Amino acid sequence: MSSRLENANPVIFQRSGERLLTGSEADEDVHDPIDDREIFDILVSINDPEHPLSLEELNVVEQVRVKVDDAESTVGIEFTPTIPHCSMATLIGLSIKVKLLRSLPDRFKIDVHITPGTHASEDAVNKQLADKERVAAALENSSLLEVVNQCLTTRNM
Repeated sequence: MSSRLENANPVIFQRSGERLLTGSEADEDVHDPIDDREIFDILVSINDPEHPLSLEELNVVEQVRVKVDDAESTVGIEFTPTIPHCSMATLIGLSIKVKLLRSLPDRFKIDVHITPGTHASEDAVNKQLADKERVAAALENSSLLEVVNQCLTTRNM
């Protein structure tokens, strides 16, 4: 990774805070469909690869850009890079996808893509993130997997 930051002074947003669980959510015997907020809660702890901040703090992930259909077993995530030429966009998308693959039941189809109109290479990045073989190959690269795992390591916030 380059020592020069692409976005040296990103805007930092307030974290949404912990969500209180309802009694039925805490009860393992009650069917509780997965919803947008539950998926967002999984994403908020992902770290930015360049800054000591979470993707939530950089507004890269927002709850309004999370779409879940539990009945259809689909999850759609739009993420917004902090700058239009962000070279980390594919890595950020891959980190989001890996976090969800590791967190959700296998029945879910996960679609991660860049918020339309927010990145110069959004079509190319989206194509890479949608290609199962490319994602699998990327995760077989030990160096890349190490960087992804660093993004997924929980920091003390």
